[in-house]
Amino acid sequence: MALITVVGASGRQGMAQVRQALAAGYDVRALSRSADPFAGSSFPGVETVEVRPIDLYDQDSYRPALEGSDFVFYTHPLQARADRAVLVGQIGAAAAALNVKRVVWNTSSWIPDKPGDAHTYAGNTAGINALWRSGAPGTVFGSVLFMDNLLTNWARPFIMNEGRYVYPHNPSLEANWISLDDVARFMLASLERPDMEGAWVNIGGPERLVGKQVTQILSDTLGKPIKYDPCTPAEFGRYLVDAAGDNMAEAERDAFAAGIAAFYEYNNTAPTRPFAVDMDHVYERFPELDGKLETMRDWAGRVDWNESNHRPSFG
Repeated sequence: MALITVVGASGRQGMAQVRQALAAGYDVRALSRSADPFAGSSFPGVETVEVRPIDLYDQDSYRPALEGSDFVFYTHPLQARADRAVLVGQIGAAAAALNVKRVVWNTSSWIPDKPGDAHTYAGNTAGINALWRSGAPGTVFGSVLFMDNLLTNWARPFIMNEGRYVYPHNPSLEANWISLDDVARFMLASLERPDMEGAWVNIGGPERLVGKQVTQILSDTLGKPIKYDPCTPAEFGRYLVDAAGDNMAEAERDAFAAGIAAFYEYNNTAPTRPFAVDMDHVYERFPELDGKLETMRDWAGRVDWNESNHRPSFG
């Protein structure tokens, strides 16, 4: 079977890609700076996964990490968001030199229809151009907002310990939350599609929800009242920095928090509505996934809300 190499396999996003690739019958290689990228997590086929190291800031590590791959799944680290165009271009160039059949980039955020949108959205446009120019056959998915964020140590403790859904969305902000497993399913569905080479598409989940709807789903699923208690973007930036702990250098913390705050101020007011996805267009491109994507209620009912379900703050 073809080999999919997953860059950043130790994070929630990469792990979902590993799980779904194994479930689809692919051979899988996990790339990470950690020798144990799954931190003891168990899922079907995990014992067959080959693990190799990679350092995205050391291009000499790329060839031994990627050689022999048929496909490469790439998700950049959140803390490297400013470098996304450089890094995905370098990954693409290395993949092209190794005759990889397709690089599939999950941007972890919305892709604008035209250049000029602020923050990481403009970086996505630049990154897509860098991937196209690298010489690698590429497909790009703009996955807009993850259900799995609610399991992180900057969201879950509020929900489970304090009965509060704390997120920086204004009350009327609509979002097509998508599960990371569904993001991985889109990535897999694109591999044998020649029309998806050199293409990008924004993807989301099947429902467009506001904060109170999310809260109701959480209350019903967890069997206890959860209060909708949105924070400010500035508060959210500090929550993420605190959650990162020692994984983020002291010199980076203030700038990172300020960047997250500005990002969510933009999301709350931008006329382009970066968290809302035209799912009719998505289903036209991927009709096989119409009716197959997880709702927030489906996802919340199947995941592990226990403290033991720990992954890194970001990724």
